[in-house]
Amino acid sequence: MKHIDRRSFLSGALAVGGAAFVHRAHASAAVSGFLAPRREKLPVLVLLELSGGNDGLNTVVPHGDDAYYRARRRIAHAKGSVRDLDGFVGLAPALEQLHTEYGEGRVAIVQGTGYPEPNRSHFKSAEIWHTARATGRESGPGWIGHLANEVWEDEVHPDRIVHVGRQLPYSLQSRRHPAISLRTPRNYRWAGNGEDIAGLDVERDASDDRDERSQIDFLRDVMRDARSSSLAVRQAVARYRPSVEYSEADLSQSLAVCAALIDAGIGCQVLSVEHGGFDTHDDEVDRHARCLAQLDAALGEFTRDLRAKGNDTDVVVLAFSEFGRRVNENASGGTDHGTAGPMFVLGSRVAGGLYGAHPSLTDLDDRGDLRHTTDFRSVYATVVERHFGASAERVLGDRYRALDFLPRA
Repeated sequence: MKHIDRRSFLSGALAVGGAAFVHRAHASAAVSGFLAPRREKLPVLVLLELSGGNDGLNTVVPHGDDAYYRARRRIAHAKGSVRDLDGFVGLAPALEQLHTEYGEGRVAIVQGTGYPEPNRSHFKSAEIWHTARATGRESGPGWIGHLANEVWEDEVHPDRIVHVGRQLPYSLQSRRHPAISLRTPRNYRWAGNGEDIAGLDVERDASDDRDERSQIDFLRDVMRDARSSSLAVRQAVARYRPSVEYSEADLSQSLAVCAALIDAGIGCQVLSVEHGGFDTHDDEVDRHARCLAQLDAALGEFTRDLRAKGNDTDVVVLAFSEFGRRVNENASGGTDHGTAGPMFVLGSRVAGGLYGAHPSLTDLDDRGDLRHTTDFRSVYATVVERHFGASAERVLGDRYRALDFLPRA
């Protein structure tokens, strides 16, 4: 990777987005000494969203199933090109480094993930994945917001939750734990939630009561912390010298920033990135291969960098998409919105292997789509319980069976 230009990076301006009103009891935590490096080992989760609806059948390929080749006469991967895993399924040809990581026991593939009564809208299905609740945004904060409330309660830390990308995903929305939104390399803003507080410095109506003024004072304190945090985060990235060469692709650069923030030890514990382009309604063979090749390269660079720096032991990467694709190819050489698909979990703590049953390509639902075999919230529950040591039921709002890709606490 070309080192991120320090001058241009540090010139990034901090812009206040917004915040929900919170209780003044949180203020003392918000102004604590967050600038001092935190070198103790903390659990770190890296969320990787494959936006657009990744075609799971051309990612984890059922090359041992003749129904796959009957349904996809033009876009199926040839048997000899698939990177075999167990004789029945294998990884797409572009996933060379992920296949190597799998062979070394550091990749868990959870097959057939989805949820009951699937929604094929990008926006609504993403809401369900981001909140872990069937009603989506109507249910309240994102699932990471619930996790933050459960694990860190009133201990507000302005660098704890970071999204590297253009738009803060709803999964990070929290009423008490505002996230950072970081665009590489120049733009960085504190991404608060809820009501817009850009005009907080204007005079307020004389009818405001004392509690409201205290809330405003608290928000000003958080904003001041966020400005200082901005400098700490930008300096951490600008000073980082990776152990591998990252490509210039957006995902690689985003994960390079994640590696820098993990290495800096400033308290980042949830990092989020996005990799788009998976809405392959046409020309899927070439388009999907490019997306997977970029994914493979970026994950390979990131995991090697973490290991070389000794930062891999407490990091779990969770890759997901809002839905899979239809079983049958369409007339445009692509696939349309579907339902179930695989999730990937990577890390040195991960017990690699295949989890969950691969969905049947012949026993389909009434719309001709795959029936999910594993609720995606079981994957979340495993991370909540076994990585962060929290109550999955409290975070996710219901009980879901944990899987064994992470060791029990």
